[in-house]
Amino acid sequence: MHSGFLTAGGHRLEYQLIPAHQINRPTLVLLHEGLGSVAMWRDFPARLAAATGCRTLVYSRYGYGQSDLLQEPFGTDYMHREGRETLPEVLAALEIENPVLVGHSDGASIALLHAGAGHPLAGLVVMAPHCFVEDISISSIAAAKVAFETTDLPAKLGRYHRDVNRTFRGWNDIWLHPDFRAWNIEDCLPHIRCPILAIQGEDDEYGTMAQVEAIASGARNSAGVELLKLADCRHSAHKDQTQAVIEAVNRFVENLDLAVPPAPTF
Repeated sequence: MHSGFLTAGGHRLEYQLIPAHQINRPTLVLLHEGLGSVAMWRDFPARLAAATGCRTLVYSRYGYGQSDLLQEPFGTDYMHREGRETLPEVLAALEIENPVLVGHSDGASIALLHAGAGHPLAGLVVMAPHCFVEDISISSIAAAKVAFETTDLPAKLGRYHRDVNRTFRGWNDIWLHPDFRAWNIEDCLPHIRCPILAIQGEDDEYGTMAQVEAIASGARNSAGVELLKLADCRHSAHKDQTQAVIEAVNRFVENLDLAVPPAPTF
């Protein structure tokens, strides 16, 4: 495993790169959740790399982990900017072409935005994606704010971030901002051409099945959308149903060479 820092989006970002151990496999690029980081993936990247044989990249976005500290509040377009501006620079810096993006929560939305902007990809794996804002999302994020202010949550998260207060407030404040209720990325879905595996836990406290069903209906020009709905699974499928997720991603990667993009209909 190689660890280091790169510059993208005007900021210094930490990353880890696990080498491939099988030939003719795409690079997996893991995109973390709204409070995630390299370290918060724990052993999942290594396990996924071992199962798939793929080179696997993990990086912490600006404001997270050991990357540059957040200096200003996020705008409602922060995921758009990450997917369409910063992520292409990350991939270029490491000479990664046609990867499979594996995103969780905010990271899944960033992956969809990147693909919808026309960037070449072998495939998309989106876990607990957000395509629009639901009441359940806002309720749980508001509850997270209370937990951060009244429990030991800052100490727990502080093990993974340079400045846990900036990291938490950056994510929490924008999601609870009134302007964010209108956030919606469904317009990007018809422009996605690559195959998609969308994973949703039945007990997700941050979103409902409506999110992945929107992808199934909206990504009509993709090379195919597979939905995996997991029982006994909350927001973090890669933690609650690790083996099921790894097996599903491995099958998805193995079948990528069979996918033929359809002619666009938009």
